[in-house]
Amino acid sequence: MPESELEFIPLHFRDKLRIVNPRGRLGIVTLWSKLDFVEGKLRDLGIDLCPETSKIAVIGTLYGNGLPHLLRNLLYNPQIRDLIVCGANRSGSAEELMAFFEQGLEQSDYLGEIVFRIKGTSRIIDNLVTPEMFVEKPRIVRFGNPHDQQFASKLYNFIQSFSPPAPRTIERIEIPLPEVHVSRYPSEPRNHNIVQESPLEAWRELVFRLVRFGHLVHLRKGDRQELQNVRVVIRNPRPDLAESLSKYNFELADLIQYQQDMLDGILPEDHAYTYGNRIREYFGFDALAKFAQRLRENPQDRDCYLALWDSRTDIDAEDAPCLVSMFFRLFDGKLTLTATYRTHNALDAWLRNVYGLMKAQEIVATDAGLEIGPLTVISHSISIDPSRYDFALRVAESKGFSVDMDPNGQFNITIDRGNNEIVVHHVSNEGVPLHEYRSKKAERIQHEIARDCAVSDINHAIYLGRMLAKAERCLQTGEEFEEG
Repeated sequence: MPESELEFIPLHFRDKLRIVNPRGRLGIVTLWSKLDFVEGKLRDLGIDLCPETSKIAVIGTLYGNGLPHLLRNLLYNPQIRDLIVCGANRSGSAEELMAFFEQGLEQSDYLGEIVFRIKGTSRIIDNLVTPEMFVEKPRIVRFGNPHDQQFASKLYNFIQSFSPPAPRTIERIEIPLPEVHVSRYPSEPRNHNIVQESPLEAWRELVFRLVRFGHLVHLRKGDRQELQNVRVVIRNPRPDLAESLSKYNFELADLIQYQQDMLDGILPEDHAYTYGNRIREYFGFDALAKFAQRLRENPQDRDCYLALWDSRTDIDAEDAPCLVSMFFRLFDGKLTLTATYRTHNALDAWLRNVYGLMKAQEIVATDAGLEIGPLTVISHSISIDPSRYDFALRVAESKGFSVDMDPNGQFNITIDRGNNEIVVHHVSNEGVPLHEYRSKKAERIQHEIARDCAVSDINHAIYLGRMLAKAERCLQTGEEFEEG
């Protein structure tokens, strides 16, 4: 096939790419910057974007999870061996792309499993595509952020002088994505509530729930395993230990940096929105400062509520906020924050978002002179990408056994031989008596406890059931009853 007949044909994310000239030889990776913004910059520079004559074949973003798809698109289009990388590099995807070709893959032990990691990064990726498969490895040129002063002239000069040699091969190689087998257990998919002590513990339990109970849904951008209206309560929203985070490919320094980035009120030109802009500038006031002032004046204020969603523009926007509301409230003497997301990426975005929310809560609490309380995150639609199901499965399988205190209290079980009854005393975790249950039958007490919603922890309920059955047996046989 003559070189001129080799057109760019994407195997993945066709609807997310901007194909300029199918016979072009140059690809532009905009990282997190909007395609429209970068394309506008190119047009302002006078760069040829004509579908028949442009040197540019395609423009596309790269958020991180899309790297396996980008590599497969490149293998299938060997005529494109020059890539311009520019834009907001918010997740390190530029370094991961370059490290893949410069350093390759290495085996790594992750949660007891052998996986493949891009050397020099924390990015876990399948090994079905390797750098050695590329007859001609891409020549990658980074131009930084479009806001940089020298960006325009360097980019213009590079594209104007771009004249690549003929490709060394025109053989298209098609490598399928790893086959993923997703199964789920039955549950009410709209009623998953998680309460954990720390952000990382909450994230691990969240991933476990999605792996075990998530429903497979088919979106325009691909399949997802999803739950609805998941509520996560973090009792102690403080930073996790760095060594604990690193086990799951999170770096504490990156999360701390994200806290600053998320709450920056300035809106970059290449972004349709930022959370910081919506929170601190978009509506004409700094919500964090206003809420702190209101809570100083009236600690019981219940109007510290911010809707980040702008129905005038966001419904039809190509890119709209996932964080849609924040509610600050003093409760039980501590400042709580409840944040609501319309959609949520559980594996990559959720924990980062939580750290950003923790910083917002800290700012308001400090300025209002209040103690920080629990943080609640509600996700209307939260999902994992099945292409990363192996990673999610390893996180889920790392879950161990734990015994937690039931916030609804504890039960002391005895036998009243005189009245021939099982006696169950319900007490708070502080030891305050709450209620007494009595019956000759364990089943009767079981139903009364369930009616009163006196148990909230599944492990506690199973243990209580075992002890009631044991008490009933001892009542019938005359054996001595002892809990445990």
